Amino acid sequence: MSTTQIDAAGAEHPPAGPQARILSLVPSLTELLFALGLGPQVVGRTMYCVHPEDRIEGVPSVGGTKKVNMEKVSALRPTHAVVNIDETPKDLAGDLADRGIRVVTTHPVEVADNIPLFKLLGGVFGAEARAQTLSTEFERAYRRVTTKPGRGPNRRVLYLIWKDPWMTVSADTYVSSMLSLIGWRTIGDEKDQRYPEIELSDALLADADLVLFSSEPFAFTEAHVAEFRSVHPADAEKARLVDGQLLSWYGPRAIAGLGYLQDLSEAESS
Repeated sequence: MSTTQIDAAGAEHPPAGPQARILSLVPSLTELLFALGLGPQVVGRTMYCVHPEDRIEGVPSVGGTKKVNMEKVSALRPTHAVVNIDETPKDLAGDLADRGIRVVTTHPVEVADNIPLFKLLGGVFGAEARAQTLSTEFERAYRRVTTKPGRGPNRRVLYLIWKDPWMTVSADTYVSSMLSLIGWRTIGDEKDQRYPEIELSDALLADADLVLFSSEPFAFTEAHVAEFRSVHPADAEKARLVDGQLLSWYGPRAIAGLGYLQDLSEAESS
């Protein structure tokens, strides 16, 4: 039986019932809602919500993750909005709440936070059985990574998420938590910000064992990696292009992400 759930902002949410109309403003959460069997109740999304590819086009977009068209939101008549502390501006969440929309706030930081995330959304929207199935699949993948003997060597990693300016991630982020599972520690976050701007100085690059170019939120490609190798020949062999969705999305993609993470570790140890 569904019970009241408490979200990452401390708000209590009773069971929403089958008539709930859900606005999702976080790409990974949109994919999770579909994985929970709640696709028919998702009435709105952002333009960046691109999964599941075969079903998402039928859901209207209301804008981006930081700014939405409130007229479109109102026309969709959502009863609930699913947001994230990192990705959704506080003012936007407040505006939605002021319009009578119940805001369900999420904030996974550790990889293991996927389990309570599944429970939260499954509990609020009456998808407990599917949430439990996802939790079981996640736990199985998590154990494969964390208990694998003889994993690859520890690495100091500069994980790049943006260009002009260059930006990275702090240790207190989901990405860093993912990488830590294989002994990779992110660097370059001395500015006490979760997503600090940095300079690609010789000293910083010399401190890195690997320089990872994430395919999102900035769409780094092999061309960017090749440019880096040309500009920084002394550190050229450190550069790698990595799948940002598999390393930074929580929800069902995290299950595949754990396998991808294990592949990265094995590639570096071979």
